[in-house]
Amino acid sequence: MEAHVARILMEPLSLFGSNMRFVGAGLAAIGLAGAAMGIGKLFSSHVAGITNNPASEKKTLPVTMLGFALTEAAGLFALLIAFLILFT
Repeated sequence: MEAHVARILMEPLSLFGSNMRFVGAGLAAIGLAGAAMGIGKLFSSHVAGITNNPASEKKTLPVTMLGFALTEAAGLFALLIAFLILFT
């Protein structure tokens, strides 16, 4: 009888613990929004720089692509962490 009562009393706590992974995955996915804003800022600055000085495109494009790759990698890392939290 006591084990049955203890199980009934502990059931809400076990539900709370299993659902917290969804909160953690959602918080980890916020990094995707940061990556999207970073990529938008990067390319808007690149376009603004090219409109001011079109001759500088050959110098700024490789740096812009490197920044894009690093920002996208950070976003994919955040997505990976969200999936790891969610499915493990």
